[in-house]
Amino acid sequence: MMRPTNSGAALNSPDAFRALAAPRLRAEPRWPVKQRASGDDPDTIESPSDFDLNPDYAEVLIAAPPPRPAAVLVPVVRRAPLTVLLTLRTPHLKAHAGQVSFPGGKVEERDESAVETALREAEEEIGLERRLVEPLGFLDTYRTGTGFAIAPLVALVDTDYTLRLDPGEVAEVFEVPLAFLMEPANARLETRFWRGRDRRFYALSFSGFDIWGATAGMLHNMRERLFQE
Repeated sequence: MMRPTNSGAALNSPDAFRALAAPRLRAEPRWPVKQRASGDDPDTIESPSDFDLNPDYAEVLIAAPPPRPAAVLVPVVRRAPLTVLLTLRTPHLKAHAGQVSFPGGKVEERDESAVETALREAEEEIGLERRLVEPLGFLDTYRTGTGFAIAPLVALVDTDYTLRLDPGEVAEVFEVPLAFLMEPANARLETRFWRGRDRRFYALSFSGFDIWGATAGMLHNMRERLFQE
């Protein structure tokens, strides 16, 4: 597929990125719904998901309980060129320990919206003040093999942030050029043995950090939704 003609500017300018991204993003997340009725068609599986590259896992996804709603912030920092802020999770966590991720977490009853979830979690995990964040819209909801339906909120973030990391969840933070993440040649397919089978997934490597799994899958969706026709 060809990139939009204005994609080069959108990788370097906050205004150009906003103009490109806003009409291509969702105003609200689309949560996956498991449809189960006796005699009806089999359950539908929403894409994108951890299972897109592994169709033999469909039976596992269909049999699983309904996914738990979650939201993450995809923080595009207003630099020239633009960068994306990512976190490295601490190694002792029960889920996704030691992995690169976006700040975020499950939707709580107190959250009025998925936007609120993403902003609250970013404040709690890395101390990113919401006054510095300009939400633009959601990518497609991403379903994980660990039982979550994640709504990724793309946002522009001012450069003058001062972070305060929650040591219980985040080991460190780093920025990656948006152009690097959106370049198809920098993404690769890898395979790991998981739950008794080989599992394929997207992966990228940058400056010693390995970005893979759901985070790489959401970046792949971002690349397709914003930078391909």
